[in-house]
Amino acid sequence: MKPFRILIRLGAALGLACGGSAHAALNVFACEPEWAALASAIGGDKASVYTATTAYQDPHRIEARPSLIARARSADLLVCTGAELEIGWLPVILADAGNRAIQTGQPGQFLAADYVTLLEKPAVLDRSAGDVHAAGNPHIQTDPRNFTRIGAALAARMAALDPPEAAHYRARWADFASRWDAAIARWEGQAAPLKGVPVVVQHNAFPYLERWLGLKRVAVLEAKPGVAPSLGQLAEVKARLAATPARMVLRAAYQPPRPSAWIADQAGLAQVVLPFTVGGDAQSGDLFGLFDSTVSKLLAGLR
Repeated sequence: MKPFRILIRLGAALGLACGGSAHAALNVFACEPEWAALASAIGGDKASVYTATTAYQDPHRIEARPSLIARARSADLLVCTGAELEIGWLPVILADAGNRAIQTGQPGQFLAADYVTLLEKPAVLDRSAGDVHAAGNPHIQTDPRNFTRIGAALAARMAALDPPEAAHYRARWADFASRWDAAIARWEGQAAPLKGVPVVVQHNAFPYLERWLGLKRVAVLEAKPGVAPSLGQLAEVKARLAATPARMVLRAAYQPPRPSAWIADQAGLAQVVLPFTVGGDAQSGDLFGLFDSTVSKLLAGLR
C-alpha cells in the first residue's frame, strides 16, 4: 500500500502545481470581425476570441442561433459595436445565455460605440423609416482613427478583467497603437486624391469613412436604410445624378450587388466594393489589411 500512497500524494502535488501555474485564456465573444481582430491584437495568446459574424453577413440581421448562445454563456468579455447595431439579435443571446458577467452594466460587456462620437443622430426616430438608430450611425469601424480610442479602452478593460496578465495587454496595445498611428499617416497620404470626390453609396454605411477621407456623398441608393431600393427609386437617383454627378458608387462586401451595378451602368460610375470589415476580401485578413484594401480600392475607383 505504501507505494500506492506515494503515487497518490505525488499526483496530488502535481495537480496543485499545475493548477497554481496554469492560466485560462480570457474568453472573448466578439459580435463583429473588426472587434474580434482588435481583441486578438491586444490579447495575443492570452485571449481566446470567438467571432459571431462574418464580413459577408449583414450585422443588423443575424439569427440568435443556439451555437452563439452557447459561446456567450462561457464568455468573460463581450465586445460589440452597440449603438443598436445588434438590437435585433444580441438581446436574445444575452437573455438566453444567462451569463451575468456580460450583461448590460457589467465589466464583461464592452460596447465600442461608447468610446467615439457618433454621427447622424436622427432628430426624429421613426422605425418605419428602416434601420434608423437612435444613438447615431453605428458603422464606426470605417474610420481607423476610431480604433485608437476604442483600443485603448478595450486594452484597459481586458487588463481589469485579467489582472495577472495586465502587463501583457498593456504592452501589446502600446505596440499596436504605435504601428497603427504610423499606418493612419500612410493611408491619409495615399488617399489625398480622394478629398472632395463625389460618391454614391448603396447603404448609408460610410459616414465615418467619408469624414475621414473627405469624400462627398451626393446620393444614397436605399430610400430607407436597410431596404433594397426599387427600380423606380434607382431611376430617381440616376436623374438627380445628372445635376449632381458622382465618380463612383460604394457598397459593402455583404450587400447585394444589383443596385450598385445598375446605377454604375446607367450613370457611368465606377463600382467599388469595399471590404467594410476584416475578412471582406482576400487582403483584409487583419485591421491593417482592411484599410490597405479600402484605400487602394477607392483610389482604383478614381481610375
